Amino acid sequence: MPVTGSNNHHKVIIIGAGPAGFTAALYAARADLNPVMLEGLQPGGQLTITTEVENYPGFEHGIMGPELTDVMRKQAHRFGAKSIYSEVTEVDFSKRPFVLKTYDNTYTADAVIIATGASAKLLNIDSEKKYMGYGVSACATCDGFFFKNQRVLVVGGGDTAMEEANFLTKFASEVIIVHRREEFRASKIMLDRAMNNPKIKFLTNKVITEVLGKEENGRKTMTGVVLEDTINHTKEEFQADGLFVAIGHKPNTDLFKGIIDMDETGYLKVKPGSSYTNIEGIFAAGDVTDKVYRQAVTAAGMGCMAAIDAERWLEANEHKLQLESAESK
Repeated sequence: MPVTGSNNHHKVIIIGAGPAGFTAALYAARADLNPVMLEGLQPGGQLTITTEVENYPGFEHGIMGPELTDVMRKQAHRFGAKSIYSEVTEVDFSKRPFVLKTYDNTYTADAVIIATGASAKLLNIDSEKKYMGYGVSACATCDGFFFKNQRVLVVGGGDTAMEEANFLTKFASEVIIVHRREEFRASKIMLDRAMNNPKIKFLTNKVITEVLGKEENGRKTMTGVVLEDTINHTKEEFQADGLFVAIGHKPNTDLFKGIIDMDETGYLKVKPGSSYTNIEGIFAAGDVTDKVYRQAVTAAGMGCMAAIDAERWLEANEHKLQLESAESK
């Protein structure tokens, strides 16, 4: 392990970025805690793959997700927060100061705010991986442009699927939502918007068991899927040029397994009404702990909570932390 230089020690390190991480950084910076954000591999979090955000207060006419993250980052930086675009690969929260390793460095911190968010779930079939980037995508915002005047499928039954489908109609000639049940989890407003869009059709009681494609001149191209009926289990081939997977998210918490208390699906547990985890000095905010609301505005609110909790905890434990820091040298 490389020797940790004094310039790599910080009062507060925030793992991840997005509404929770940026808001935590903003509040911590304004409290003169000089926070550092280890932004990881998807700086800005899920907002970077979100289309127009219409429900974030303060933006009357909406704002694009990537633009919102950029504004949040600049606001945090304005007050002294710093960003390091590196992924945390290992943590040691058993000693103080806490130790965080990236691929190329080691950092220590008196307090840590976990804001690693969540990632899109996939179908987990081999052919999905084979054609990922060659017709299969989990990000309509990123890849919708490439499907002009083409027929695409969207898998899912929640708000994400409806939003992706509506966005894709800007480019595709036809968008078909595939869902394993008759009923949808999507909110009424989002479902109505999709159902009223003339370019969107629905295939219910269907699951995708295989992605079909061809390879010509060394280039793979998706050509369709195999659909299985969930009632009578018959199968059929269905022609499509693209497949967008929108079936939910998994919290990015593998790094903390066996360290931070989490529920059966991997969401970090916090003490009610706070951002405190089971380890003193470690806080959690945003979609990494919130499986109920999962909104940009609630994530931001939780980031605010985490920064205030961290500030108060650091102040209450200042003498103790100074002693521990002296002992560790």
